[in-house]
Amino acid sequence: MVGFRLFLLTFGLIMFCGEARYHQHHRKHKHSSYHHDHASHISMPPSVPPEASAPSPDENWKEYMGTYDVRMFGAVGDGETDDTETFKMAWDSACGTDSGMLLVPYGYTFMIQSTIFTGPCQTGFVFQVDGTIVPPDGPDSWPKNNSRRQWLVFYRVDKMSLQGGGLIDGKGHKWWDLPCKPHKGANRTMLRQPCDSPIAIRFFMSNNLTVQGIKISNSPQFHFRFDNCKNVHIESIHITAPALSPNTDGIHIENTNNVEIYNSVISNGDDCVSIGSGCYDVDIRNITCGPGHGISIGSLGNRYSRACATNITVRDSVIKNSDNGVRIKTWQGGSGAVSGVTFQNIHMDNVRNPIIIDQFYCLSKDCANHTSAVYLSDIQYIGIKGTYNIRSRPMNFACSDAIPCTNITLSDVELLPAKGDVVLDPFCQNVYGEVQTLTIPPVSCLLEGTPRSVLENDVGYC
Repeated sequence: MVGFRLFLLTFGLIMFCGEARYHQHHRKHKHSSYHHDHASHISMPPSVPPEASAPSPDENWKEYMGTYDVRMFGAVGDGETDDTETFKMAWDSACGTDSGMLLVPYGYTFMIQSTIFTGPCQTGFVFQVDGTIVPPDGPDSWPKNNSRRQWLVFYRVDKMSLQGGGLIDGKGHKWWDLPCKPHKGANRTMLRQPCDSPIAIRFFMSNNLTVQGIKISNSPQFHFRFDNCKNVHIESIHITAPALSPNTDGIHIENTNNVEIYNSVISNGDDCVSIGSGCYDVDIRNITCGPGHGISIGSLGNRYSRACATNITVRDSVIKNSDNGVRIKTWQGGSGAVSGVTFQNIHMDNVRNPIIIDQFYCLSKDCANHTSAVYLSDIQYIGIKGTYNIRSRPMNFACSDAIPCTNITLSDVELLPAKGDVVLDPFCQNVYGEVQTLTIPPVSCLLEGTPRSVLENDVGYC
């Protein structure tokens, strides 16, 4: 009889440990590379990452060393209890373990306050999100001593993977209704005031990052932001927010290089992907974008700053029901350069401005004219096809009077109105380049050669 009781006690301990320390088998994710000699094609829109499923008890027990389930540290996961400190304890333990994993388990919702997760961590660290993570419910619930500009921050981490089939829900609805957000005033005017709202996920000064499979929704402001990072691979993520949610960019990168964004679905209220100053070697492929504001480089040169971006490719993607398709936007008075940009094999579906360069970007109607500008050159539009909303022209090239756009190339461009049969002509202002094949509509407004102002002045210094 004593032997039988010992057997039951041992079996119970094994099952308890298995429940407390489970994880999925595929813990390690190799940083994939993209070979640029692949033939271009428009793929089917990426599918939504599958829902995570709870693993079986046998799976729980097979491998548990190095996995730190936040419940082991006291996390409740009822969506209301503050689990911030338990996540920090789990982070410290997993971060300090070689190939460690912090596990956010399936079937639970964890409320986390504004938090900075600090590295460096040991090699192969994984932040596995299979459950749901939420912030406090709106600005009134946000602690006064916490930053209102950011929620989850990863600082100085290296070789980290944020992955899983779970959800990070920013619960942004109450933030979007703040009076300081862009809103309509009297006589249909648009009122804007400074406003602090948290970015959902921010990586700062971090390298060799992988973000894969995550679903993120309804951020109060940007969903992802990468500042001063290197070697970033983003794949198979799904970002959603209402079309009218303000400033909810999907992915924003700034002073970040060697970035890959692949096979993802982004539907939000601002740019699907926005590329700021200091970014180079950026490859975006097979993105389904919209509704929103399209894929943008900029805005650059704000407050007379020097802005530089180079070697950026967007290809094999779909942009639908958006205000813009592929856009480059700069402020007057800035300096620097954008060069080596390729937009290739992109399908437009009812997009208001499929192709747009705007060097007069301004958030009000009283912006003064300036003679300096960010220099735009070596920009290719290849295989841009589909339909545009007839409220705007299909192509707009509004370049600086003082610093023209040069070496703009169009090839295999076919853009037709989504409704009716009236084809609007493209608009060009001080733009130099060539049309390599017949385009629809025809583009006859590009200027030939290289302007004297570019040859005689030291423009585009970066």
